[in-house]
Amino acid sequence: MPFLDLLPQERVRTDLLASDKASLIARLAELLAGDDDVRTVQAALEAREQLGSTGLGHGVAIPHGRSASVAEPRAAFVRLAAPIDFGADDRKPVDLVAALIVPEHFTDQHLKLLAELAELFSDTELTAELRAAPDARVLRDLLHMAKAAAR
Repeated sequence: MPFLDLLPQERVRTDLLASDKASLIARLAELLAGDDDVRTVQAALEAREQLGSTGLGHGVAIPHGRSASVAEPRAAFVRLAAPIDFGADDRKPVDLVAALIVPEHFTDQHLKLLAELAELFSDTELTAELRAAPDARVLRDLLHMAKAAAR
C-alpha cells in the first residue's frame, strides 16, 4: 500500500505549530489516531524515537510507529511553521514531516513505506517545492506528482 493511499487531504497540514519534538509528536498522534486512542498512537511514535531519531537530514523527518492496538495504517504530512530540532544526524532543524502509524503485524509493508518516503524525500527539488507550497492541497498534489513521475 503506497504512502499516498494512506494520506487523505485532512491529514495534510501547512504551517503547523510545534515548539519542540515532543509537542510535534503529540500533534502528529492527534492527526494519526483516527478511531484509535491518541495516547496509544503517541506512545508508539515516542517508543520509536527512543530507539533513535527518525530525522533523515536536510530538514526532513519520518516519525513512525507500530502498535497492536492500531486497526489500520495511517499517514500524515506536515510542514512546520518554524523548523525544530529533531535530533537528525546532520543537526539541521526539521520542517517537513511525514508520519506513519501501522498495525503491529505490518512489518514488511511498514519497511516498504519507509523506503518509499526516504526515496521521495531524497529529491531536493521536491523538498524545495514542498517548502514553497502555498497550502495543504498544493502540498499533497506535489507529493502525488512526484510519486507519479517516479513510476
